[in-house]
Order: sequence, then C-alpha cells, then structure tokens
Amino acid sequence: MPSDKRPRSGAAGERDRAGIKRVKGENFYRDAKKVRQVNLLRGGHATRDAQGNITQAAAFQSREAPKARIQPDRQWFGNTRVIAQNALSQFRDNMAQQSNDPYSVLLKRNKLPMSLLKPSEKIPKLKVVESEPYKQTFGPSAQRKRPKLKVGSMEELATATHEDGQAFAEKADAATGEIDDFSQEAREAVFYKGQSRRIWNELYKVIDSSDVIIHVLDARDPLGTRCKSVEQYLKNDAPHKHLIFVLNKCDLVPTWAAAQWVRHLSKDYPTLAFHANVKNSFGKGSLIQLLRQFQILHKDKKQVSIGLIGYPNTGKSSIINTLVSRNDAVKVAPIPGETKVWQYVRLTRKIYLIDCPGVCPPNKEDTETDILLRGVVRVERVTNPEQHIHAVLARCKPHHLERTYDISNWNNDPQRFLELLARKGGKLLKGGETDESAVAKMVLNDFTRGKIPWFVPLEERVAKEEADQEEAAKAQGDTFTQFPDEHDAEAEDDEDDDEDENNDAPAEN
Repeated sequence: MPSDKRPRSGAAGERDRAGIKRVKGENFYRDAKKVRQVNLLRGGHATRDAQGNITQAAAFQSREAPKARIQPDRQWFGNTRVIAQNALSQFRDNMAQQSNDPYSVLLKRNKLPMSLLKPSEKIPKLKVVESEPYKQTFGPSAQRKRPKLKVGSMEELATATHEDGQAFAEKADAATGEIDDFSQEAREAVFYKGQSRRIWNELYKVIDSSDVIIHVLDARDPLGTRCKSVEQYLKNDAPHKHLIFVLNKCDLVPTWAAAQWVRHLSKDYPTLAFHANVKNSFGKGSLIQLLRQFQILHKDKKQVSIGLIGYPNTGKSSIINTLVSRNDAVKVAPIPGETKVWQYVRLTRKIYLIDCPGVCPPNKEDTETDILLRGVVRVERVTNPEQHIHAVLARCKPHHLERTYDISNWNNDPQRFLELLARKGGKLLKGGETDESAVAKMVLNDFTRGKIPWFVPLEERVAKEEADQEEAAKAQGDTFTQFPDEHDAEAEDDEDDDEDENNDAPAEN
C-alpha cells in the first residue's frame, strides 16, 4: 500500500519549493544578519568541561584583567579646564568690549563661558569646620570668637544708630520728594492705562516669542517714550535677544533734530529713523535690510520672529502695515489702545512680525500732564482737560499756534487762549459762555496727532537729565551726618594739615 505520510521538508536530497536542492552542511536560508542574530541568542552561556569548570567565560563576564595600555597622550594627564589669570583678564576685557558694542552680535553664547565675564554674586558659605577644629567650633568646649564692633561703648552704639536712622529718613525724603501738609490727589483711572496685568502678559508673550525686538519711539520725544525698565529686563534676563530702536514719526520733526537723536541713541542700540506710510514711507528699505541681516545670522532657524514693542500710539501697527505694503494687515487708529492682543504677520517666508499692545511702565516722576501729552490716554476720557493746556503752550512755539488756529494776543494765558479759540470756532454754551472743555480736548488731540508742530531738542533733554542727576547726587551727599563735637577739632586739624601740604606742593602745569 502506498504511504500517506509526507516526506520531511529537511530531508537531504529533496528539493524545496524554490527548486533549490538541499545539501547537508550548507545554509541556504540564513544571511549574515540572521546568522549574527542567531549567534547572539545562543550566546550568554559559559563553556564548561566534564567536571563543570569554566573553560571559556561568557561574553562580558570574564574576570581576567584585559591586556591593554594607555595611549601615551598628554591630554590624558593634563587639566584642560584651567586658564591662567592673565588670559582670563584678557578674555574679560575683549568680551566686555564686544558685548557693550551695539553693532556687534554674539551668536551661540551658550557655548561660551559667559559666567566668567562677571564675578559670581552668590555669597560664599563659610566653611567653619575646614578652617577650625570641630571641638573648638561646636559642642561644650566651643570657643566663639568675639564679634568686631566699630564702637567701644553702648553710648557710641546708640549715637551711630540714631545717625544712621536720620540719614535713611533724609534719603527716603529726597527720593520721594518734598512732603507737604496736604496729600496728593489720587489719579484718575484713565491715567493707569497700559499698566494692567493683561497688557504686561501680552508684552512678555511677545518678548519670549521674538528673536529680534524693535523698540518703537516717538521722534518728537524719544526719551519720554523709552521703556528703560523693559530694556533692563532684556539686558539681565534675555541678553541673547537683539534690541533695536526705530524713531517713528520722523516727518514731524526737523531733519537735524532726528539726526541728532539717531546719533545719540546709537550709542546704546542700533537706531533707525522711520516714517510709517504705505505709499510714501521713509526708512523702509533700511529696516528690511537690517531684518534680513538678522535672518542670515539666525540661519539655523526655520524662521525669525520680530517683535514690536513701545508706548501706546507710537505707530507699531503702522510700521507693520508699511513693511508688508498693506493697509489691512493689522488694524490701526490715531488713538491709543487700538491693539488689544498680540498678532502674527508674515513679512517673508522666513521673517514674521509680531504686533504688541502699547505698554506704559509706571514712573513716579511722570505727572498726569506728561502721560497725557505722550498719547497714552484718550483725551475724550479725561475729566478736566483744560488744566493741561499750559503744558501745551509751554512746549509749542507761539507762531506755530498762531499759524495753526489763526488767533493771537493770548499773552501765554491758557484761559485766554481757550476763550479766543472757542469764540473763533463757535464753541459756546448757554448765555454765551465758552465751552473750554471741548476746545481743550480739540487742542490736545491736535497736539498728540501732529497737527501742532512741536518736538523736544536733544540739548534740552540732556541738560534736564544732567540737572536731575546733580540734584540726586546733592541730595545723597546731604544725607551724610556730621561728627560729634569731640571729633570736630581732629577733623579741622586734618584739614589744616592737608592745606599746608597743598601749599608746599609745586603747581602742576
């Protein structure tokens, strides 16, 4: 009878499905990769003899010391992290010069030892046990050192404490200003615009998302619209981000004034003059070329984000519309607070612009008039706008006001000026009284929107800052208290000796 059993597939001499004749001792089904995998699975076990002794250890389990020697290279025995003091000083000087240069860009600062530029501000811990024995420092036989005091008795300590308290009080009074008998009236809520938590959250979103930050300034008052607190934050917490200044509205100031401000601000950061207008702009090509240079510097990134920050109503949204050559890229208006949230706008394939709401950092020295004239507040929401007209008359020249409103002979009197302007424009109430509030709002709107020519010269602003610094230094110098009477004689003797030495010394040419 024929058998129903199938022959074994591995029998020698038979053919497989592919028609390859199988030969004993030859492998037709495993390539080199499969063989290595099978050998890996077979491995991991030691080879033993008949008595059970290991003749060949498994892989990575041998206890024999490897037969190897260290390569004779100096790098194995030298400490390459040590730097000489003169080399460190030279590195600090060179890096400090480059980092302070506004036109030098430092890339990949994470790979540089930037911490060596500045000494560590951390207070080193006093390791007492390493300098003194444990038994003399802790325990029942501890020997505590006597503290070093600058006074010899309790009376001297009380006198020094009283003098320090007086010096601190005088310094605090000088910082806050003179204190009168009446308390200052609280500001209106409208003068705190641009300082809410929502606005600051939007600002930090833009700063965190941007590689390059454009600080937009008003060319009429650049230092008044400069956010120094934001600059300090970028310098301390985000030094890898690039900051540039853009003087917008340069068409409202003379050319020589804009050139002076550009030269003055360029000492701190790169500064460009700009006129935002979709059809007739100024500085657009220079700004785009500068942004392309930053794109080349950050060529390792897929895209470069450019954030625009600054005071309200300085023209941040207008600059974006000018760069993209579209009127509807972002919404613009001649009033502050039109931009509510941050928004992305594409300039090129690799350059994106980020619009930010206007922010107004709080400053104790700024009055309500300063805040209003910078365009931070909407004039329609101010309660008494006529009380700020005297500042407008002080900043504008009389012939400019005469040419704008066609009136004269107000003799620098704000009330007379408003009365003449109201009667000329027909702004009258019942009984023929002038509507000073409506006229004052109109004048303030014309002042902030550029209808009335005005600007702050560089010399005037710098002179004012120097005067403020001198007053602060004088106030700080007055806080030093005099010595008691018993030390006055010694101080006078020292001064007399110094005068005698100066008289004996030869005069220098």
